[in-house]
Order: sequence, then structure tokens, then C-alpha cells
Amino acid sequence: MPRYFTIGETADYFGVSVDTIRRWETEGKITSVRTKGGHRRFLASALAGEEEKARNEKPALCYARVSTRDKKDDLERQANALVAYCENKGWQTELIKDIGSGLNYKKRGLNKVIEKILNGEVSRLVITDKDRMLRFGSELIFSLCNHYEVEVIIINRKPEISEEEELVQDVLEIIQVFAARLYGKRSHRNQKLIEDLHQATLANIDKSK
Repeated sequence: MPRYFTIGETADYFGVSVDTIRRWETEGKITSVRTKGGHRRFLASALAGEEEKARNEKPALCYARVSTRDKKDDLERQANALVAYCENKGWQTELIKDIGSGLNYKKRGLNKVIEKILNGEVSRLVITDKDRMLRFGSELIFSLCNHYEVEVIIINRKPEISEEEELVQDVLEIIQVFAARLYGKRSHRNQKLIEDLHQATLANIDKSK
């Protein structure tokens, strides 16, 4: 037996207000039947099809990031790969590019991504690698996507690495951010300190192999 939703249930289904459902019906985006008492009822199977249609009408949001301005060539390669992937799937595409550390939560592009997710403006979030979002905390963004039913697509799935290798990568990222701040002070002593830290970390990598 077909299942029907009330207007309130339909609003909850799409995550919108009852007034929005009424407007969609007036615009012909969804249809309803009337009970003997004159109440609207919406066919559940039809709503599922409309939800998929609405998803496909929203753009896929591509996010590309590099840590420093001297890596702009890599930023363009990321952007081109993301757009090409989405176009091959036949998706509408919106691209956001960012320059900043993976430890920085205040990047303009990242905040724009979060805003679009919260506003329900995108259907998918497409990135080349998991760490393009944040070095620590990507899972928070992915949980946000899951809550707002935004599909997350990571093009390059990296093989699993050991905890030691992951820790080394994290330390190198922290050193990179530390270096960017100290280099700005143009201190030879600071530069030497950073170089020594970097070399010591790389030496520990070689010993662990």
C-alpha cells in the first residue's frame, strides 16, 4: 500500500518549512492529493524522486588548497583535476580555492565551504585528498556534511599508513606553520632553528624505516 506524508512530515523530510512546501506545490515542483477533509497528502515514493532531482540540481562544491603561495601551480592542478572529475560525471560545479595552512581554521575559502553546507547550497563536496580540508579536524567537516546530507567525495584515497608515519607528517606540518611565522621576522637564528628541527624530524623518519 502506498505511503503518504502529511505536509508537516514532508517539510521534515526535505528539512524546510511548511510554507516552503506550500510554495513548491504552487510552483509545481511537487504535487499532492487531498483527503476527504481537504488535507494535503504527499506520496512518499514521489518525494524520494524529487529529493534526488533536487540533489542533482545543486552544484558539486570542489575545494582545492595549498599551504603557501609558492605552490600555486599545485593549486591549479588540484582545481583542474576536481573540475574535470565533476564534469565527467555531468555535475554542475562550483570551485573554491584556498591558500593557507591545514592547521588554520580561519581560512576564507574553508569558511565559505562551511557556510554553503549549512545553507544547503551544495549536493557534494569534492576534494583531492582528505587533508585538503584540514590537517586536524577534517572529520568534523565530514560529519557536518553527513548531517546536511552532502556527499563527500575524495578522489585520491591514500593507502593506510602507520601511526608513526602519521605522527611524523603531523610534526612536519606543525614545523611548517612555525617556520612561516618565524621566517617573517627575518631572523637568521630563527631560520637556523627551524632548519635544525626539520632535519631532525627527517632523520627520525629514516631511522624508523
